[in-house]
Amino acid sequence: MLLTHKNHLIEMLRTALQGLALERGFDEAPQPRLERPKAVDHGDVACNIALQISKAWKLNPKELAQSLVERLQQQPTYADLIASTEIAGPGFINFRLSPSAKAAVVQEILLTGSQFGQLAPSAASVSSAMIEFVSANPTGPLHVGHGRQAALGDALANLLATQGVKVHREFYYNDAGVQIANLALSVQARLDGHKSGDAEWPEQAYNGEYIAEIAAAYKADPKYRHDLSEEARIEAIRQFAVAYLRHEQDLDLQIFGVKFDCYYLESSLYTDGSVAQIVQDLQSIGKTYEAEGALWLKTTDDGDDKDRVMRKSDGSFTYFVPDVAYHASKWNRGFQKVINVQGSDHHGTIARVRSGLQGVALKRGWDIPKTYPDYILHKMVTVMRNGEEVKISKRAGSYVTVRDLVEWSGGITPEMTADEREVALQRGRDAVRFFLISRKADTEFVFDIDLALQQNDENPVFYVQYAHARICSILTQWGGQLSELQSAELSLLSSKAADHLLRRLAEYPEVLTDAAADLAPHALAFYLRDLAGDFHTFYNADRVLVDDQALKLARLALLLATRQVIENGLKVLGVSAPAKM
Repeated sequence: MLLTHKNHLIEMLRTALQGLALERGFDEAPQPRLERPKAVDHGDVACNIALQISKAWKLNPKELAQSLVERLQQQPTYADLIASTEIAGPGFINFRLSPSAKAAVVQEILLTGSQFGQLAPSAASVSSAMIEFVSANPTGPLHVGHGRQAALGDALANLLATQGVKVHREFYYNDAGVQIANLALSVQARLDGHKSGDAEWPEQAYNGEYIAEIAAAYKADPKYRHDLSEEARIEAIRQFAVAYLRHEQDLDLQIFGVKFDCYYLESSLYTDGSVAQIVQDLQSIGKTYEAEGALWLKTTDDGDDKDRVMRKSDGSFTYFVPDVAYHASKWNRGFQKVINVQGSDHHGTIARVRSGLQGVALKRGWDIPKTYPDYILHKMVTVMRNGEEVKISKRAGSYVTVRDLVEWSGGITPEMTADEREVALQRGRDAVRFFLISRKADTEFVFDIDLALQQNDENPVFYVQYAHARICSILTQWGGQLSELQSAELSLLSSKAADHLLRRLAEYPEVLTDAAADLAPHALAFYLRDLAGDFHTFYNADRVLVDDQALKLARLALLLATRQVIENGLKVLGVSAPAKM
């Protein structure tokens, strides 16, 4: 049902309820809600408000529902919107929309095009939001978990944008700490001629082939110097390795089609004094204490199961301290709505970061909600290829990279030409994005490369894209001007298959709104599969290019609207809508 028609019916119900409320001596009437009946035969939309309020109003729910229907029928626009109304069960009101109301969604889609279902900024519940995602340590290529974050974060940003929210995408580089030091040691060992398995190879070193690549690139760099002190040499290696891997990760993100508005460096929080200031602020309000040679944060004051160490006995900070400083920066930059997309292994840091922020807020007079920031924690991805689990990548050494996943899913081979490779990359990117979004973030996911390569109904992204391509083919075969379809006689769309497709199209605005509110982009992937299924059913049941000119134009208009919604939805997910397959 078209969102505007739903709002219209809700307003009509509210007017009827308010009239009944005044009759019963009540000042206010409750807000009615509409839902889709579980069984299609029960109607297009249902309302259970009579059941909800009958006890308080001391009325039989069926009688109350009948009174509401009678008041609705007296309203002047009732006949235009509603074909029939029936009271079912103990007091449900089932509505069937008029044919003109159902078909109006096609006209709406054709008029609004790529903007169909989207809200204006003035209608947004929040004006702006930051989404932080991927945020990989620059110590190696992006792995599959980062890919799931990239797909989720980018799709969620697009979803919020459809609701009128101005979205800021941010990547937080953890370019400080022990892991970066281990990276520098790994490259240094390679430069000194050692490799994994040698007695001289550091125990904590990274073992992937990319370490050898960094060492070779560093040695070939024009700025490479032989005469540095040991301390200067390791620092030079560190800087080069971090820059090299940041560039490599940028290439991975480019292949994946993800862009960021800002890359924020963890190291900057130390150099600009933010971390030191955070510690000072928390100490000054008694949020910390010293014990066992360490500085502790009183996180139990905010519901944590135990207090947490902020500064260890050796003087170094634990990893959540710069996270508190980073999120204080987010708030200070004006981002009052922040969503972090991270792996489920970050679950333990949530309470610590929020507790630290509450202390900072108290010190600085900020009104930070206790639930700030929001988190989406995703579970691991298992990659299957040729029926077996793939655990490692030759290049990364210990995990499958995003680039591996895209290239495997696209079926890329060394023999391909540049143009063929580009097409295959797009195919792989689409498959990876759609697959990684198609499950709730908090569920584990098995990524089947063999399924991604299939070009049949079992491959969900192919299934949806093929629906789009098939419609493009039908419109091309017809060969008319698309503008002709604006005036099609849509009341002719009276078949059962057409009715189901119209219903599905009309759900799209609410799917966007609900998916954005629930931070659940997988709901849009589910919807697109259902929409593609309804289209394929319609195509098989109702021949489109018939001799009857009016009926042909009506069915073509329905297909054009369907193509538009598929394209709109795929764009939100970051997936292409090919015209040919």
